[in-house]
Amino acid sequence: MTTDEYLATPETLLPRELAFGTLRVADAPLVPHQKAVGRLFLALHRHLEAHPIGEVWLSPLDVVLDADRALVVQPDLLVVLHERRAIVQDRIYGAPDLMIEVLSPHPRVGRVHDRLEWFARGGVRECWLLHLCDDVLEIVRFEHGGVADRVRFDAAQRIESRVLPGFDLTLDDILGPDLF
Repeated sequence: MTTDEYLATPETLLPRELAFGTLRVADAPLVPHQKAVGRLFLALHRHLEAHPIGEVWLSPLDVVLDADRALVVQPDLLVVLHERRAIVQDRIYGAPDLMIEVLSPHPRVGRVHDRLEWFARGGVRECWLLHLCDDVLEIVRFEHGGVADRVRFDAAQRIESRVLPGFDLTLDDILGPDLF
């Protein structure tokens, strides 16, 4: 399937992506996953209201990372800073500054390693991986088309993001005690 064919398909709320011409469709996520996504969205939205440097978006939303290679992804959340807002159109055309993936025990669409490689090559600056089972947030920072570093934050550590200056919350602050 080409990117144009994918973009011409009917709108759906089911998670789906186009990985180098192959359409991938997944079942809807489970409650803990959606709770985590919702709480992360609220925390990021509040931060970006207090520090108006960009906007946070919630999945499902297509991110056309590479139209020529038919690569369209739908991360759980993404942030586009104002200086790059031109990529926000009817979909996102280009690399967001930050992509966030909430990882469940059984990945729904694709492998994390592959996705990180796509994000790096596509020009994403940072990816947050929330490991729900371990109560850990891993921040993967990209430079020059590859992984620059990976930093893990346990539930009580303050999360430090290069994309979101001043972000000063912990996973405990964001997710609360009743996620499951």
